[in-house]
This record gives sequence, structure tokens and C-alpha cells, in this order.
Amino acid sequence: MNNPLDRIRIVLSHTSHPGNIGATARAMKTMGLTQLWLVNPCADPDGVARARSSNALDVLQGARTCATLEEALDGTVFAAAMTARSRELAPPPLWARAAAPQIVGATAHGEVAIVFGNETSGLSNEETALCRLPVMIPANPAYSSLNLAAAVQVMAYELRLAALDPGAPPAPENPPATAEQIRHFHEHLEAAVTESGFLDPAHLKRLMPRLRRLFDRIALERDEVSLLRGMLKTFMKKPGDKVD
Repeated sequence: MNNPLDRIRIVLSHTSHPGNIGATARAMKTMGLTQLWLVNPCADPDGVARARSSNALDVLQGARTCATLEEALDGTVFAAAMTARSRELAPPPLWARAAAPQIVGATAHGEVAIVFGNETSGLSNEETALCRLPVMIPANPAYSSLNLAAAVQVMAYELRLAALDPGAPPAPENPPATAEQIRHFHEHLEAAVTESGFLDPAHLKRLMPRLRRLFDRIALERDEVSLLRGMLKTFMKKPGDKVD
């Protein structure tokens, strides 16, 4: 039987302290997670990271380093952004416990990612927009500052609980669109609304974040993305263009 935890990537974006990378590897291994992805870390894993990883050196040494979050999300069918606050023009966040079954269920169709931001500023709005679902840990509102590795530990625990729960909801029947398909669809959509004159590129682009939020709520499937892009291609076709 496939283990859904094997299909979950823990993605750290622009991590500034190597000790947090090592402690994250340890937090992951205690909950059965093995895939660690590092997006442009400000500090590479070193002796401190190895010491903090304890007996999870295999997770640390197997970490993959990427230049961008888009690269880290390539090949995934679902991504969740860990955030400490609600974001304007983003879908409503879920608490970690409520989000975990949805995340684990998505592994039935492919790999998923849980994205954590920099220790100081967290994820940018642009990074959050690349993820399907914002997720929050219900920390004390009077002091909600969680250490990065501690946040990973909490979320990893919730994911393990969801993976072990025999009563967890079934996975979606139809395959969801991948991160690349969603990204290309939004690029295609932006080109279409710009070409039509509906979006004026000289003004602030609040339209596209609103449209992203709309389609994130729908949770597009692969066939639906193909259908929508076919429609956009037809709408953008000029007189005299050949029909494929």
C-alpha cells in the first residue's frame, strides 16, 4: 500500500538559518516525511544543520535546492502555504487540522507541497498566490511567533494524523490540475484579458489576484484547465487565423 506521506514535500523558502534546516529535517523524520525542498536558502546546510538534524541526516542530505518556488512546485497537484495571517485577495485560510485531510487526500493523484516562508517575514504575497490553500496554525494571538522548525513539526504531526485516520475523506475522483497547468492557465488568462482590453496593464493588477482566488476556490481539474485554455485560444483567435 502506498504511503501518502511519501508524496508530501516540505518546502522551505529563503531560509536564513542553517539550524532551522537541520531541525526541520528532524521534525519531518519523526512524522515519516522524507522530501525536503529548499528554495534559494540564504544559508546552506552546514555543521550546525547536521547537528540539529540529529538522526535525520538522510533527510537533510537528500534535500533538493531550487532557485524559485515555481521550480519546487513543479510536478505537484496541490500546494498549501503556511501563513500567520489572512492575505488580501487570497482564499480564506484553514486551520492546520482542517487542512491536513485535504492535503493528504490530494496525494492520491500525485505529489503535494507544504510551503514555509522565511523566518523573519514569512511567505510573500506572490509566493502565497502560487499555492492553492493558505493554512494557519492556531497559535496564541498575543504571541503567535513560531520557530520555523516548530511550525513544521506541528504541521507534520497533523499530516501524520490525517494519513493514519481510517475515516479520512476519500480523495477527489478526478485528477486535479498540476501546479504547472494552473500557472500556464493563469498566464494564458492574463494574456487574454489584456489583449481584449478588459485588463489595462498600466493600472494595478488587482484583477488577476481576484481571478486566481476564484479559480482556487473551484479547485480546477486537469480536463477543466484544458477546456478553459481551449476557450481562451478560440477567443484570442484573429480573423484569418487557421483552425487547428
